[in-house]
Amino acid sequence: MTRQTLTYGDYLSLEQLLSAQHPQSDHHDEMLFILIHQVSELWMKLALHELQAAQQAIMQDHLQESLKMLARIKVIQKQLIEAWSTLGTMTPSEYVGFRDKLGTSSGFQSAQYRELEFKLGNKNPHMLHMHERTPEVHQQLQQAYEQPGLYDAVLMLLSRRGFQVSDALTDNFTEPYTAHGSVLNAWKEVYAHPEQHWDLYNLAEKLIDLEDAFQQWRFKHLRTVMRIIGEKSGTGGTSGVGYLKKALDYQFFPELWQVRTLL
Repeated sequence: MTRQTLTYGDYLSLEQLLSAQHPQSDHHDEMLFILIHQVSELWMKLALHELQAAQQAIMQDHLQESLKMLARIKVIQKQLIEAWSTLGTMTPSEYVGFRDKLGTSSGFQSAQYRELEFKLGNKNPHMLHMHERTPEVHQQLQQAYEQPGLYDAVLMLLSRRGFQVSDALTDNFTEPYTAHGSVLNAWKEVYAHPEQHWDLYNLAEKLIDLEDAFQQWRFKHLRTVMRIIGEKSGTGGTSGVGYLKKALDYQFFPELWQVRTLL
């Protein structure tokens, strides 16, 4: 195929994309359910693309490039949040009409969502096991689990800028990040004197934007699930609302929230 014969449909692979919906029932609302999740996976793919590039830019001290990418992720997150509002137009009675056709499938099994969490620092080895039947996906998640995440790159940047955060640096990136007093002191200095550390100050606010939007996504997910299935267990054996409530407690960048109390 040449540039002269390339069509809009060819370029976007629309034949494959628009034929990728396979409802398991005749229920009208199952198409909505499928499309919302497919579209969300596409947005997550873009978010991962931008997040990886932003982290690489930070590691190379190209902060202005990373800020642009992180700002784009925030806009992507708005799309993900709003998707729950669309799904929320489905009533419990409508969902019950096809829920039994979903079998053991669950959004809990989303590899891209798990990779986002890993790259943002929420590492949990138990989340790898469910992907062992798909070796390529499992390998990709294993790499994200073992490699430094976004905040690890930021901590290394703080160290290169002369902040004493060596106790927060590690060669083992498989543990969930916990707050360090040295990192809190570094951010306190940045926020106390933003004119001296403007790019770091701007980066910190972009990280806050990212986590704030992620928490809004989690909350909207929780409320949508409560609206549609109440306190019932989720598909795939998940605890449903209970798990989603617990997820709201986790912070990716704890010192950036703590520093607000100290200023």
